Amino acid sequence: MIISVVNHTSTTISDEEVQAVVRAINRQLQEDFRASWGIDATLRLEGRSGLQPDRQVAASMRGDAVIYLWDQADVPGAIGYHDLNNRGIAFGFVFTEISAQLGEPWSVTLSHEALELVGDPDVNRLVMGPHPADPSRDVFFWYEMCDAVQAETYEIDGVAVSNFLLPLYFTVEAEADGRNDFLGRLHDGQSLQSFGLNPGGYVGFWDPTTGQHDTYSQKDDATAVQRLEIKAQAGEARRVVRYQQLDPSARRSDAERAALSNGRPEVAVEPIGAR
Repeated sequence: MIISVVNHTSTTISDEEVQAVVRAINRQLQEDFRASWGIDATLRLEGRSGLQPDRQVAASMRGDAVIYLWDQADVPGAIGYHDLNNRGIAFGFVFTEISAQLGEPWSVTLSHEALELVGDPDVNRLVMGPHPADPSRDVFFWYEMCDAVQAETYEIDGVAVSNFLLPLYFTVEAEADGRNDFLGRLHDGQSLQSFGLNPGGYVGFWDPTTGQHDTYSQKDDATAVQRLEIKAQAGEARRVVRYQQLDPSARRSDAERAALSNGRPEVAVEPIGAR
């Protein structure tokens, strides 16, 4: 998978600086992420087709997906640019203004977006697991690679990148001596549990009881709440919003819902990912 990176930050961040960050994240993708997930992906910096969308100009993107670096949280302009030039292509946005408000380098945000895009390009995968506040019932977790550990970072070649989850995180039963995230940091003497979250992180899921998407963070975790509030500025550019937009349950008739509930067990997740 090749992910195009398009730098729309004008003179704020030079292509030379972006190349250094792309090189570090490519090392993360190849040496850290692929070793655990078996997924091959590479970032590649592209040129851009002008400072503004132009119906007469071909798209900048040459890969399988695209991530845009954008100066400000200009959501309408950013989304409009993507829809105009790369409609239907898996995408992500890094708003450097929001990264600054989060107090994290934009390289961490780019790493986060890249890992999430590789894990679930079309934002339509869900995994069944115990409700974080009520383990007696199951919900369907978003297949996100970084949200649960989003406040944790490490460095590659002096460039800060995001921590990420490992495959065993998405298993209901505890795995003996298993690791659930790359860094494996201990909090109160305990490492990250399956479908759990570390301080500053959150999880998102679809709840079949309420028929709605929801997010959950640790009680009194001010950092997680603040990060969610700041990220909310990105509006529909956020993956959390796109998960909700892809849920067609409200558009289904009673007959369709009955047919789905009486069908094969595996189709229970299909309404969430249907397009």
